[in-house]
Amino acid sequence: MKVTIDDDNCRGHGACCAASPDVFDINDDGYAEVLLDVIPAELEESVRKAAANCPERAITVS
Repeated sequence: MKVTIDDDNCRGHGACCAASPDVFDINDDGYAEVLLDVIPAELEESVRKAAANCPERAITVS
């Protein structure tokens, strides 16, 4: 699984960080970033939850 964040849509709400703190963080500019290139199987459920809870729908899971 891979995950990306659309930087144009992200507003830095942090819902992704709350749902999956091992995968997402807020950068120095106040926007979310992905910490891992490939998401391990044990974190996939939390990443899907983060994507579903993103108020801006800025997270893409593939």
